[in-house]
Amino acid sequence: MPLFAAKDREFAEAIALLSTANPFLPERIEAERRALGGAFRAEDAAWNIHAGRERSSPNIDRILALVVPFIERTRERIAAGEGTTRDELALYEDAVGFHLYHGYRDALHELPSSPGRGKVAIFRKFAAEFDRFLRVPGVAFPSALSAGQAFALCFNLRRAFAQIFDYLVGTSPAAVRLRAAVWQSIFTHDLRRYRRTLFERMGDITTLVCGPSGTGKELVARAIAFARYLPFDEESGAFREEDGATFHPVNLSALSASLIESEVFGHRRGAFTGATDDHAGWFEVCGSYGTVFLDEIGELDIAIQVKLLRVLQDRTFQRLGDTGTRRFAGKVIAATNRDLTREMAAGRFRADLYYRLCSDLIVTPTLKEQLTGSEQELYSLILHIAKRDFGEEAETLAKEVQDVIDHTLGRDYDWPGNFRELEQCVRNVLVRRAYHPAGGAPNGIRAELVRGFLDGSTTAEEMLQRYCTIVYAKTRNFEETARRLHIDRRTVKSKVDQDLLSRLETES
Repeated sequence: MPLFAAKDREFAEAIALLSTANPFLPERIEAERRALGGAFRAEDAAWNIHAGRERSSPNIDRILALVVPFIERTRERIAAGEGTTRDELALYEDAVGFHLYHGYRDALHELPSSPGRGKVAIFRKFAAEFDRFLRVPGVAFPSALSAGQAFALCFNLRRAFAQIFDYLVGTSPAAVRLRAAVWQSIFTHDLRRYRRTLFERMGDITTLVCGPSGTGKELVARAIAFARYLPFDEESGAFREEDGATFHPVNLSALSASLIESEVFGHRRGAFTGATDDHAGWFEVCGSYGTVFLDEIGELDIAIQVKLLRVLQDRTFQRLGDTGTRRFAGKVIAATNRDLTREMAAGRFRADLYYRLCSDLIVTPTLKEQLTGSEQELYSLILHIAKRDFGEEAETLAKEVQDVIDHTLGRDYDWPGNFRELEQCVRNVLVRRAYHPAGGAPNGIRAELVRGFLDGSTTAEEMLQRYCTIVYAKTRNFEETARRLHIDRRTVKSKVDQDLLSRLETES
């Protein structure tokens, strides 16, 4: 006799999909709909695309209220010895995982700041529920996790969600796709497999982040690095590496070849002039659950590329000037704004190194791509920057910035400097209430006039008024302006806009 009745089976499959789905993909919303049926509320389903931390989701809370009684009655049937298949036990296990994660969601979020005793108390409560539901005599559940591992995995999930939302802001389709890609880099596409065997092994996978400058490649690296699985010690109530010293960034373009070797691989005393002491490099300092981030990997000298290849192939390296072999146990994330395909064709980048780097590839979208298809995205990003940097002045500043952009750049501006340029635009407006892009990009009322003319949004009256004002700003004489435009002096005088004239003076 099957463990689940038809209706319970359908509910269990929906919960399994919900508990293992990438939270940034549409499959999660479909799982919510399947689990709730007519109680599903579409307006509550998009909680995961909003900037900021995960918000309480009414749909999830409704599902959680249904999961608990489902788990209770299913456990009773399992304990009573009713026949079960591995597939049925996996579905039940997913439901228990959903309950434990969402039931302890807030406590897990506060866990890093909790003292040792606080962590122990939370874990003991968690472990009691874990044992109650997943320690049934004579039953072997598929994942075979201990309570400590399950607790660490729930914290892993919570930590990953928080890190992704801390570092990767935006509500546009491009921003959501990026968050989904980062989630897969952390957990792979199969969360069940990750939970069974991969959670301790993802450090073996190298991640390559590609994209133009200013698109947040280091933010992606930080999100992945700070979301790695950390084992939990049940006796001490502590996580390994919980002090946060797990991310080691190296900007390769800012260092000479000799300094790169010293910083990354370390050196022995006397290896070169000035090496007065032994020095441990980042590959040595980085623990099993740490991450070395090699930024601008495309700038790396060919000779050092060979040494890096050895680290990725054999997980071993040598300090500069040393013959002893040391082992690297952490994870490598690399980033570049270069086209590595072209670099390989030109002989500047080793193909064998590239194929060691690209086992996991993420491409960061440009700011222009992020803004496409989302009318409110620009203002949301401006407000995020203003809140982060200027606190209580954020809303008034954000409106000023939006107004300056509308009047000097327009909504179709390409943002060649990407998010980094937008940050500087906000600061320029704060200081001078103006922003002029580098490189002579069209800006100001003149560019606005051209855009209005080309897109057909400017009326004939507005065109005459603006043009009269622009020419008058140059001549400072009504008669001369009238002569140039071949219209009456009185017409010119009536059309000159004093506010516009003031703006032109400010922009000059």
